Amino acid sequence: MKASTIKQLKDELTNKSALELKELCLQLARFKVENKELLTYLLFEASDEDQYVLNCKSFINELFSEIDTKNAYYVRKKIRKILTSTKKLIRFSKKKETEAELLLYFCENLKNYNPFYKRSNRLQSIFQTQIRMAEKAILKLHEDLQFDFQEQLENVLAND
Repeated sequence: MKASTIKQLKDELTNKSALELKELCLQLARFKVENKELLTYLLFEASDEDQYVLNCKSFINELFSEIDTKNAYYVRKKIRKILTSTKKLIRFSKKKETEAELLLYFCENLKNYNPFYKRSNRLQSIFQTQIRMAEKAILKLHEDLQFDFQEQLENVLAND
């Protein structure tokens, strides 16, 4: 089965009633967990972005605290999973401020995650890549926000 284009879907959705749209949304939410998470963000958290960022940060902290430190392989694997979750949270928001803030927060947590960060080239590579992505997001922000996030970036990079 071939998927329809966004325009086709948009045109078809304009022909649906409110009740039919509600049923379609609920059906999507039942189909996949990520759809349910996106609907949760859109309905309950999109109106208060600051609280959303705080919730995301506490979620990231929780994930970092659950890492099993017995094996370096599992540490790297769990950190990649945390990064994937962070990227998903950023995708829900679509705001560059949120992207920059969460990427910097992830990098700060990763850098402070001793003793594995300093010994693992892979973790340092992940760190450098996410720092570059945060820098790109910062460049797309307003000048005042750029200055604030640039200071935060320098603090993350300076904490060696």
